[in-house]
Amino acid sequence: MQIYLDHNSSTALDPRARDAMLPFLGEHFGNPSTHHWAATESRRALGEARERIASLLGAKPAEIIFTSGGSESNNYAIKGLLLGLHLAGSGPLHVITTIVEHASVLAPLAQAERFGVRVTKLPVDRWGRISAEDLRSAITPDTSLVSVMHANNEVGTLQPLGAISAICREHGVPLHTDAAQSVSKLPTRVDELGVDMLTLAGHKLYGPKGIGVLYVREGLQLEPLVDGAGHESGRRAGTENVAYAVGLGVACDIAAADMAADDDGPDSLRGVRDHFYDLLHEAFGDGVVLNGHPTERLPNTLNVSFVDRIGAEVVAGLDGVAASTGAACHDGSRKLSRVLSAMKVDERVGLGAIRFSTGRHTSRPEVEEVVRQLRATVS
Repeated sequence: MQIYLDHNSSTALDPRARDAMLPFLGEHFGNPSTHHWAATESRRALGEARERIASLLGAKPAEIIFTSGGSESNNYAIKGLLLGLHLAGSGPLHVITTIVEHASVLAPLAQAERFGVRVTKLPVDRWGRISAEDLRSAITPDTSLVSVMHANNEVGTLQPLGAISAICREHGVPLHTDAAQSVSKLPTRVDELGVDMLTLAGHKLYGPKGIGVLYVREGLQLEPLVDGAGHESGRRAGTENVAYAVGLGVACDIAAADMAADDDGPDSLRGVRDHFYDLLHEAFGDGVVLNGHPTERLPNTLNVSFVDRIGAEVVAGLDGVAASTGAACHDGSRKLSRVLSAMKVDERVGLGAIRFSTGRHTSRPEVEEVVRQLRATVS
């Protein structure tokens, strides 16, 4: 029996999205930037996909930029803004972020520091959340950008974006959020979040790998990272990946419908996750510890530590269960994860951390089977 509990790492392509993509891998092959019969269907489908994604985010279609994925979107938000300001002759540049951001935010900021940009990384509390007052204190007249993730990929903790956005608005500072983990699991309408840029990754919401989106609020100028022809309204050169854009658009439609129908019942994302945790607590008592905020976290994410154990060894003892020990890109590491370290989790607790992330089709019997296996493995 195979049980997949690693949906924060990647999701399976929804068959409905796959079926919508197939014609654009064959008969509708035309370049959407051309103006003859072979491009007609590709151009129409690309525009429709942009509208579907914009609808999920509460944005305008013109504010949607297709990218190759979440990492490129994060890089574009940061580098595109800073480069544009530099070329415009702005003075000293300052960016505020958090210590628990994804590497695709922290790495471009580290590069920016080498070119003289000052970067402030805000600390987090034991739940993984920053303090809005810390943000307020960190803002200076030079602050050019605040980049704070919506939800942490490892522990699922949600940042207080409402308070963060209000402070940014007060100081006239653009706000970017990496919402790769939260889009499709929670409402992510850009005006409600109060963000000026938002990152989306296709393969996190049952769309194809290799495509993402950067939402950029109308009026905010970014310098392109990929120069060439005028694709994406001059913001990203390169012929658009029509088939993948179509798949992502359908996946966004499905996500909107699923969230509208979600009753938070026993078989919902939250219901299955909470049932899983209740069973673990019943089985192990104080020997299992929840990492992340108890309520303000993704409805599908359960990061727990088995005290005095090594998470990778516990996962290795399971039969057919896919889960991660911390961030998926660091799977198998026996070093306390960067996020848990920032949360000041004790090492004897943190080394036993496993991230279980449920998905659209995860069932209660599946998590019950995992707990049965864990009882045997951990004991």
